[in-house]
This record gives sequence, C-alpha cells and structure tokens, in this order.
Amino acid sequence: MELFTFGLNHHTAPLHVRERVVFNAENLVQALRDLSDRHRTKEAAIISTCNRTEVYCNTDDPAEAVSWLADYHRMKPQQLEPYLYRFPQEQAVKHAFRVASGLDSMVLGEPQILGQFKEAVRSAEAAGTLGLVLNKLFQRTFSVAKTVRSETEIGASTVSMASAAVQLAERIYPTIAGQNVLFVGAGEMIELCAAHFAAQRPKHITFANRTEARAQQLAERFLGRVISLNDLPAQLALHDIVVCSTASPLPLIGKGLVESALKARKHRPMLMFDLAVPRDIEAEVGTLGDVFLYSVDDLGKIAREGLQMRQNAVAQAEVIIENHVIDFMHWLGGRKVVPAIRAMRDAAERSRRHEVERAQRRLARGEDPQRVLDELARALTNKLLHAPTHALNHASAEERDVLAATLARLYHAAPE
Repeated sequence: MELFTFGLNHHTAPLHVRERVVFNAENLVQALRDLSDRHRTKEAAIISTCNRTEVYCNTDDPAEAVSWLADYHRMKPQQLEPYLYRFPQEQAVKHAFRVASGLDSMVLGEPQILGQFKEAVRSAEAAGTLGLVLNKLFQRTFSVAKTVRSETEIGASTVSMASAAVQLAERIYPTIAGQNVLFVGAGEMIELCAAHFAAQRPKHITFANRTEARAQQLAERFLGRVISLNDLPAQLALHDIVVCSTASPLPLIGKGLVESALKARKHRPMLMFDLAVPRDIEAEVGTLGDVFLYSVDDLGKIAREGLQMRQNAVAQAEVIIENHVIDFMHWLGGRKVVPAIRAMRDAAERSRRHEVERAQRRLARGEDPQRVLDELARALTNKLLHAPTHALNHASAEERDVLAATLARLYHAAPE
C-alpha cells in the first residue's frame, strides 16, 4: 500500500476543466465506494471545491486510481493528463499540510479549505474508506493547520472572495446601499458573501435556493426575503447585483434569461458573480454589453492583491510544515514493521502459552512450585533466545559482525 495524492487545482487547470471533475456532495460517498470497489484502493478521501479536486488514497495501484478519475467523469485520460499532479508518500503528506494551512489556496491564508478537509473526512467515514493511514494523516493535518495559523500571520488581513466581490461592486456602483442584491444558493460561500454585502446596507436582499428552508434561515439573519428557483425568470430583472454559488451540475441562468432581464431593466447594467464550479451562469452571458460577469477565478485575482503581510509568514509556515512532515513519515515508516512485530509477538505468545500450560500440569501433579517456576523461566528464556542464537551461529563470516552488533543493540548486551 502506498499513500498517494493526485488531482488538479486553480494553479494547473482552467475553470472549464475544473468544473468537469467536480464531485457533488450528494454523490461523493458513492464515488468513494466506486473507487474502492473497482480498484485496489483500501482507503480514499476526496476534496472537491471550486478551486480543486483532489483524491487522497492508500492504494496498491496509483495509476489505476488516477485513471478512475477520468472514467468516473466520462472523460478521456488525455483530456485530464496535462492538468494533473501526483504526489507519492512524503510529497502527499506535505501537500495536505500546505493545502489545509492555506498556503496553496487561491487566496493565501484563506480558512475555508480547512472546513472542506473536514467534510472530506466525514464523507470518507460514511463511505467506509477512511482507514488508519488516512485518518492519521487528516488528524495530523488539522493539527498542523491550527499550529500554522496560531504561530504565524498567514491568516492576517485575508482578502476573501466575498470581500473582493464587494470591492468590485463598489467600483461599478456609486454605492451598494441603493442596489438590490440577489443570492442564488445557500451554502457557506453565499453566507459569507451575504454577510459582506449586508454590511453595506443594500436596498433589498433576496435569497433563492433549491431548499427554501435554508434560504429562509439566511433571509431571517440578513433581513432579506426568499424566492424559489422557479421565480428566477420573473425576479431576475429586479436585481442589480447577482451572486451565485450552488452545487447544480448545469447552469441555472442562461444567456436568454439575462437578455430578457436586461430588456425589462431598459438595459440598466447588472453585476453578476458566479462563484460556482461547475458554473451557475452560462459563460456567454459575459458577452452581453450591459452585464459585468465575474467568475471565481476573476475574484481570485483581485483577492490576491496586497499579500505582503501574509507572504512574510510563508517561510515560517513552511518550516513548521516540514517538521511535521518528518514526524509523520517516521510514524508511517514504523507502520511497515508492524507485520514483523506482530509475527514475533505471536510466536512469543505461543511459546508462553505452551510453557504455562506445561507448568500448570506439573503443579497439578503436586511438584515443587519453586522448581516448576524456575524451569518455566528457563524454558521460556531458551525458546526466546533460540532463533537469534541459531542465526548468529549459522551466519556467514560477512554478516556475523553486523548480526552480533544488531543483537547486542536489541538486547542491550554489550559483548565483553
């Protein structure tokens, strides 16, 4: 078994590729079971966000696991190959630590990725694919991320996607206070955006979501109203700013719908943010003259501006991560000798059990207890020393000195 990580992210793949390999929360557990059943992958977990899709696994065949990703999403391997990265063993550990600590995020130091790691763990637990190695890796990952954030300034002055969206809105409109804002979706990203926009006191806030109960919770919190997704065609024209982030596999807002809205608005401009992967708004909407459409990648570029304070903390964070990688690899290396240790203990247990049973029979016959105990100890000693003594006596001249030194170290017995 080999610890192995592969995937693609905003550094290696454009948005139109990333959105094709997204795993929806609803099918993530089944996807993990499919990977485990079809290939020699004992343990697996998947992180799937707007910025990355990564598979962490403990597998006998990393190449098969990689080919599964393309097969699952009905893509040809050559369509993904230019964008994929692969991290075996130690590199996989370091990558996990860096990602969870915010060092590999679109916005350096952003904290959302840690919650996404925890969601990956919950999904793997539900699928039955979170084994000893991955569980240990992720628990250590959470600890490392906490250390990095508490001992460095990596999260200081973080510019989030949500705050970047507000900055853009303020460049286009004289004030957000006079605008109507529509949020499509009700997940964590929408909640963050709603908090940032609500702080600017827009004229009206509206939430549309597949599950209206969740939308109602956000509406109560941010003093907004709720509409259904079916109401979008009639309601879109009433809003100046639209923020979308759902898990829909297909766009919810098409070019024709936006054209109708613009006509009803007498071509007053609309600002639209599509933070979903796959996208919620058809890319062709961006070609319309009265629409300002920004994707998650567009906001990422803005959010990366002014990173000096956090950049200064990267070197310190890397040292912390490197030390923890060494510690984890030491633990992982120790796992390789577990079968040998178990075999030695089993052999010793069989010898102990045999001699104890023999001693109990002698005691039952009334033999002297002191003599029985003495011979029990002598017999156990002889049996436990037989194998190393035999190996030393039959060792070749070339290996005898090394074996003698090893046995002396094991038994803390320096030869005279």
